[in-house]
Amino acid sequence: MGFVQVIEFSTNRLGEMESLMEEWLKATEGTRKAHRAILGRDRETPDRYVQVVEFPSYAEAMENSAMPETAAFAERMTRLCASPPTFRNLDVVRVDEM
Repeated sequence: MGFVQVIEFSTNRLGEMESLMEEWLKATEGTRKAHRAILGRDRETPDRYVQVVEFPSYAEAMENSAMPETAAFAERMTRLCASPPTFRNLDVVRVDEM
């Protein structure tokens, strides 16, 4: 069963956040378990963002979270946020390609 993690955060340092993401992508090339991420900006609150990260399974998401590169990313990301990010962990129940 697929798994999705939704991360909501606020920052006025998006450029730094994007650079951090690029660093993580390079550092985890060939070893990361995440296979897709979508970043969206809230239209009503422009410094609020939601990132949706897709994984093949919950177990692989936990492997990804346990990677030292991911722990370092999360720590640095939190410092770039106005307040601590919130996480939602969702088992994928249904997907419709439209």
